[in-house]
Amino acid sequence: QNFDVVVTDLKMPSVGGLAVLQEARKKNPEVIVILMTAHASLETAVEAMKAGAADYLTKPFSLDELTLLVKRQLESRRLVARVEALEDDLARYVAREMIGESAAIRDVVRMIGKVARTDASVLITGESGTGKELVARAVHAAGRRNQGPFVAINCAALPEALLESELFGHEKGALAGAVQRKRGRFEVADGGSIFLDEVGDIAPAIQAKLLRALEEHSFPRVGGTVPISIDVRMIAATNRDLLADMKEGRFREDLFFRLNVFPIHVPPLRERGDDILLLADHILARLQPRIHLTEAARLALRRYGWPGNVRELRNVLERAVILADDARIDVEHLHLLPWEGDEAEEPITTGEGIAAVEKQMILKAIEDAGGNKTEAARLLRITRRMLYSRMKKHGIRD
Repeated sequence: QNFDVVVTDLKMPSVGGLAVLQEARKKNPEVIVILMTAHASLETAVEAMKAGAADYLTKPFSLDELTLLVKRQLESRRLVARVEALEDDLARYVAREMIGESAAIRDVVRMIGKVARTDASVLITGESGTGKELVARAVHAAGRRNQGPFVAINCAALPEALLESELFGHEKGALAGAVQRKRGRFEVADGGSIFLDEVGDIAPAIQAKLLRALEEHSFPRVGGTVPISIDVRMIAATNRDLLADMKEGRFREDLFFRLNVFPIHVPPLRERGDDILLLADHILARLQPRIHLTEAARLALRRYGWPGNVRELRNVLERAVILADDARIDVEHLHLLPWEGDEAEEPITTGEGIAAVEKQMILKAIEDAGGNKTEAARLLRITRRMLYSRMKKHGIRD
C-alpha cells in the first residue's frame, strides 16, 4: 500500500530499517521515512540521510516528540508541493501568454517566480504597451492567492472623485447620484490581488488615503466612518518616472517606498531582439492562422523601433491581416510609421526600401555575431549558404 509517512525501527530481527527505507522509497520516492534507533551516532544519521530518510529519533522518545516530528515533515512536504504547484502555474501562464526567449524577458519571468511566492507589494515599470498588466496577472497566477480575484483599475482613466469611489466604495448619499451603498475595488479584491495601473497619475489626496489603507489594511468607504478590513496583494504599474515625480512633489515618497518593495521593469520591445518575430507569429496565429509574413516583412518588423511596443505590434498586424489580399503579409501591408530612431523619413514601401532593410539587417546580424557568419545566419533565421548569397547580392565583403 501507499503511505504518506513510514516510521520504522533501525535495528530489527529479520529486516533492517535501512532496507525498509530503500524499499519504501523504491515504491514511492515521495514517501517520508523516519527512523527510530537506540544506537544513534553521527555515522548512523549520515547513512540514514544519504539513503533518503527525512529524519530520525533517538530512543527513548515521547509520543508527543514523534507526533511533532511527523506534523513538521508533513507540513514541509505540503509547502514543497505548493511551491511546485505555483511554479507549474507560472510555467503554464508564461508558455501561454508571455511569449519570448530574450535574456530581458527571461529575467522578468525569473523575477515573477521569486516574488509570486510572497505577499510583497510589486511595482511594475516600463513604457506604455510593454505588457505591464500581463506581468501583474502572472504574479497573481503564480501566487498563493491565485484562487482569489484579480481586480484591475486604470487610475489615469478616472477623475479624482470617481477614482476614490471606485477604489474605496461609498455609502448611500455620499455622492451625487449615490442612491445605494457601493463596494470599492479593494473590497472586491479581498483575498486576491488588486492591480493599480498608471498609479503615478493618482491625485495627492487619494495617494494619502491609499497609503493609509495599505499600512492599516483597512479604510472607511467614502462618506462612511466604519473601517473595512481588507486582505489584498498590492500590484501597481506606471510608465512615469516616479523618482522625478517625487522630487517635484507630484508623488508621495512614503507611498513610493510602500509600493516599491519588489520592482520589476518590463523592457521595451525594441530591446527584446528576435522576440519581435516570435510575438508576431503568436499574434498572427490568433488573428488568422492561415496567413504568414514574407521574409521582407519579417525584416521590416525586426528593424522597426516599436515606440508603441507590443500594443503597436498587435495593431499593425491586425491592420495588415485586413489589408492582405492573400495568405501573405508583405511590407506594404504593414504601414509602419516613421519614428525617431528610424533612418528613413518615410515608411518603407518600395522594392528599393526592402533591399535597404535586408542589407542593414545582415550587417547588424554580422556585427551582433562578432563576425561569425554561422551565428549571424542563426540570428537571421536563414542558412549559412543563404547568408553568403545575400551578402554577395548586397556587395557586403566578408
